[in-house]
Amino acid sequence: MEGFFQVWAYLEEQPLLWLTVTVTTYALAQWLFATSRRFPLLNPVLIAVVATVLLLLATDTSYDTYFEGAQFVHFLLGPVTVLLAIPLYEQLPRLQRQWLPIVVALGVGSVTAIGSAVAIGYALGLGPTTLLSLMPKSATTPIAIGVAEKLGGEASLTAVFVIMTGITVAVAGIPLLRLIGERDGTVKGFAMGVAGHGIATARAFQHGQPTGAYAGLGMGLNATLTALLAPLVAWLLGL
Repeated sequence: MEGFFQVWAYLEEQPLLWLTVTVTTYALAQWLFATSRRFPLLNPVLIAVVATVLLLLATDTSYDTYFEGAQFVHFLLGPVTVLLAIPLYEQLPRLQRQWLPIVVALGVGSVTAIGSAVAIGYALGLGPTTLLSLMPKSATTPIAIGVAEKLGGEASLTAVFVIMTGITVAVAGIPLLRLIGERDGTVKGFAMGVAGHGIATARAFQHGQPTGAYAGLGMGLNATLTALLAPLVAWLLGL
């Protein structure tokens, strides 16, 4: 047993260890998801996050140590987000015909996302710092963290809220939309992108390229609008 801990202590110092763990964990979670015929509760991101957190706790590894090795994945978030422009461009003619419902849905979705966060936070008696951290929960992670920091929130709290929101939408979004009778893939995609940013967008792409393209559009537009609305809401509430 002592030999195992010595080997682990050596591996822990290697920069590629946590990158390998992250990729391997997600690959196994994706395999489990596919094997289960895409059972919603076995969402790959949810399983990978839980497995990685448990491993960090079991090995008493700090987040800073983990991030030092896995930061390459974080770096790729930017290029991957930009690449969403490709499927959006392919849907451009349809987008031009639907600009009005898109604008209305975006406004309602963004206001609801921020308003519901504040309302639930007040109902639970959360303090100003937590409220400000929760407010941009439906925006994509880099923008949500930036907004929260500018408003006086905690970046680490915001990151947790964003991930929880994305996983919730990815797991429950499609089943809930089906339950209320929505069958249009583009509508479902846009709703998931607005509510659940990149994690839900990845789930939307599993239902077809148009669904994923509209999810990417919703994610990008909601991130921009959240960056504008969140400071205004914070000012109006005196936070």
